[in-house]
Amino acid sequence: MQQLAVFSTSAKDGVTEAALRALMATAGCAPDADTEICCLADNRAYEVAVGDALTTDGAVDRMIAALRPPADAAGIDVNIVPDTNRRKRLLIADMDSTIITSESLDDMAVMAGLAEQVLPVTRRAMNGELDFTAALDARIALFAGQKESLLQDALEDAVLTSGAKTLVRTMRANGGRAYLVSGGFTAITGPIAAACGFDGHHANQLELSGGVLTGRVLRPILDRDAKARHLHHYCNEMGIDASAAAAIGDGSNDLAMLTGAGFGVAFHGKPALRQQVQLQLNHTDLTGLLYLQG
Repeated sequence: MQQLAVFSTSAKDGVTEAALRALMATAGCAPDADTEICCLADNRAYEVAVGDALTTDGAVDRMIAALRPPADAAGIDVNIVPDTNRRKRLLIADMDSTIITSESLDDMAVMAGLAEQVLPVTRRAMNGELDFTAALDARIALFAGQKESLLQDALEDAVLTSGAKTLVRTMRANGGRAYLVSGGFTAITGPIAAACGFDGHHANQLELSGGVLTGRVLRPILDRDAKARHLHHYCNEMGIDASAAAAIGDGSNDLAMLTGAGFGVAFHGKPALRQQVQLQLNHTDLTGLLYLQG
């Protein structure tokens, strides 16, 4: 099976074929002079066949280990993917710090004057240092008595990540389906999913009483395992293998769905996630997942 190295960036100055050849040479992975580097998007994304160099166990990991440091230094993502089954039929995407640029619960905390109590817990939870459900319950308890309108305020402040609409709409235009699956809250995922064109959304629901947050999250909690279950549910519903699915997220609670999908991509991932997921987009916007699919 042929393997392809896919290079991409959203840097202002972009990248050139000549720069990529020099980068690969620096890493000791220079392609033959007659090897074509295929342009996927001018100055933004290229791919090159590297299969002949990857015939032994661990060869992909070794090439990534050689290429990624100089690529990172140049603001370029490098990933290695097979040239078969690249076009995925299902997309499962996280919302916070993936489809939108921030953590919606943190945004709510800032607005409510709870940033000092909430933000450090979020960072630790997203890096896998705390149990997700326990950390969520502890943070939401702090919001008891806050007005329901806080959710709308956070929604109005939410900013879509560059490439979000393009990713979702391109997947669907090519016959795929896309679902937003978040550990956040339905009051925010619903409008965000609609704005991007997702087929549907799943998230947690906050308990309300008289227009006020009670400080509790309704069960069941949408956690790491639930994200993976949604991935497999939609694969079964569509009659496809998980290898035909792509998943993208940034935190440790995304790990199960990323490792369960054919393409599991860490998007500007937290350190703990990057250590466990090979496909990474650290310098490219969400269109990078389209480049991985050719």
